[in-house]
Amino acid sequence: MATPPAFCRSKILRAELARAFPNAAYNEKDRYLTESELVEFLNDADAALVGRDPVGERVVRALPRLKVVSKYGVGLDNIDRQALQTRGVTLCWTSGVNRRPVAELTFCFILGLCRKVFAGGYKLKRRQWVKDGGTSFAGKTLGIIGCGQVGKEVARLARPFDCRILVRDILDMTEFCRQVGAAQVEFDDLIEAADIVSLHVPLTQATRRMIDDSVLRRMKPTAYLVNTSRGAVVDQQALKVALQEGVIAGAALDVFESEPPDDPEFLASPNLMVTPHIGGNSIEAVEAMGRAAIRQLVEFFDR
Repeated sequence: MATPPAFCRSKILRAELARAFPNAAYNEKDRYLTESELVEFLNDADAALVGRDPVGERVVRALPRLKVVSKYGVGLDNIDRQALQTRGVTLCWTSGVNRRPVAELTFCFILGLCRKVFAGGYKLKRRQWVKDGGTSFAGKTLGIIGCGQVGKEVARLARPFDCRILVRDILDMTEFCRQVGAAQVEFDDLIEAADIVSLHVPLTQATRRMIDDSVLRRMKPTAYLVNTSRGAVVDQQALKVALQEGVIAGAALDVFESEPPDDPEFLASPNLMVTPHIGGNSIEAVEAMGRAAIRQLVEFFDR
């Protein structure tokens, strides 16, 4: 049973899953399922291929036949791993499979914010001819919070721009920083020094709303915030106020606390660029993540 909308829209992935599992069924709602819908959809399933659907304890408890969950994508914050383990359900996922597409979108945001591409386009569509080319990214300070697969890829992409790269991670990144010419620093030092703060952390109790009002007010007034990780890492109301009051120069978000976001005033902010969670949604990324999830299921049942 496959639920991710992008996976289910792909004729290629459906054909590949059907070859391995002829009785596979697909979510045709073109959106992620609620808990109740997920339970109904997976009622007779031995295996589930899921994306951001809520696989919590209630769902797991209601599916006694379920043997394995294969994760499409890399974030696991929607899955209760303890509930799966308690009931003997195997969880499979492949890390880093979408790192380059997410890093590409991150860089699109960084360059677009620095050069006022988004703000200029916003004004031009309203018949305002304002020639403000912003600033070059070259020579600026890029702060990367979370130096996992995507964070590392962003650091690599930044190297040709001769910018200063600061890294903050809970793990020791000394060797990686040596390779790319970055500096590993404390969180507060990065926040205060960076011209662009880019977030690449998983959603955990430690990272939930880690970017709040106090953090935003410690950033440079000329700085930009980029988030392509998880929406709840940023306090959205605090960011809205910061953008309205000019606490920071602007922000770009691919992810939101609630998806789709339901605050039109926030979305209309002229110094905010938004995309509908497409970081890992390029054609190539969809197929790579889908094939990785299928491969995990095949390997599980071939044991």
